[in-house]
Amino acid sequence: MVPHTHDDIGWLKTIDGYYSGVDQDIAIANVSKILDTVIAALILDPTKVFTYVEMKFFSMWFYRQTAERQDQVRTLVKNHQLEFINAGWAMHDEACTHFDDMMNNMMIGHEFLLKEFDYKPTIGWHIDPFGHSNANPRLFADMGFDTFIFARLDYEDRDQRLADQSMQFVWKPFSESLGDKAEIFTHILQDMYWFPPDMGYDERDFPNVSQPIVDD
Repeated sequence: MVPHTHDDIGWLKTIDGYYSGVDQDIAIANVSKILDTVIAALILDPTKVFTYVEMKFFSMWFYRQTAERQDQVRTLVKNHQLEFINAGWAMHDEACTHFDDMMNNMMIGHEFLLKEFDYKPTIGWHIDPFGHSNANPRLFADMGFDTFIFARLDYEDRDQRLADQSMQFVWKPFSESLGDKAEIFTHILQDMYWFPPDMGYDERDFPNVSQPIVDD
């Protein structure tokens, strides 16, 4: 199990709306409070770990903290309690369809991590983007990622892969021209990014949170 968040960099609300938690009637989301409480829990209990993905939100939160809290966060990263995967400015999808946009999105996030934590991510994490081009795993392989994990794929492809037990594979993008020069181990999440059905601790307050979304 990987404790993590999935924080959209804009969707139903603005970036500032998601960060501050306003307009709860539109979407129940308050990224600043998520990070406040998660970081506090990690500091109190050294056995706890957490994974974060979207550097736009994390940088917004980090630069609003005291110097003491920033140093505590650096210690959490050094101790591997707080880890970062993917770590682009956002988890790019339709908004970054060209390879230039993909590279810029990842570069900005990775520059932040290198500057503040001397940290280099090694895992690509695309649990919500709709569709996955050959260009993306090629770039991830070139960035030094050793693993690519994603969730959304065509339902017929998913059913076939489940039947064939091929949800894990080595992706060799542009193999017709590159051969084995670029490859990355790839894993497809079986049930999207939902928590297990017996772990819906907040269901009494938010009964629809754990229900899978059926895309049209």
